[in-house]
Amino acid sequence: MSTMATFRFGQHMVKSSAVFVKTELSFALVNRKPVVPGHVLVCPLRVVERFRDLRPDEVADLFMTTQKIADVIEKHFQASSLTIAIQDGPEAGQTVKLQKHDRENEDVPSKWRSEEEMAKEAMELHSLFN
Repeated sequence: MSTMATFRFGQHMVKSSAVFVKTELSFALVNRKPVVPGHVLVCPLRVVERFRDLRPDEVADLFMTTQKIADVIEKHFQASSLTIAIQDGPEAGQTVKLQKHDRENEDVPSKWRSEEEMAKEAMELHSLFN
C-alpha cells in the first residue's frame, strides 16, 4: 500500500500505515484504542452516513472481507470466539456500548497507541494476508 494514501473513517483520516487489508470496496485497520487484542475495524471505502446507504456490492465485499479477516484474527490471537458488530448511527457504538472504555481513555492522547505501534501491528497483520 502506498505510504501517501489516506482513508476516511467517520470524521477521521487514517494513514495507510494503520491499514492492513484493502479490497476494491473495503479496508481494514488496526484500532487506536483497542478494547481487546485483535480489535480491528473493517470499513467501506466509500463514505456513507448509514449502513443502509451502502450498495449491495459494497455490503457483500464488506462482509466477505470481514469473514476473511475474522478467521485470520481469531487464529493469530489464539481466540476461541469473536464479536462482530456494526456501529450504525450517531448513538451506536462508542458513545453508548463502549462508554466506560471511552470514558477511561477519551481524548487522552497519552492513552492512545502511537502511530508506530499501530503501524507495527498493521504490518504484522498485513503479512498474514499475503
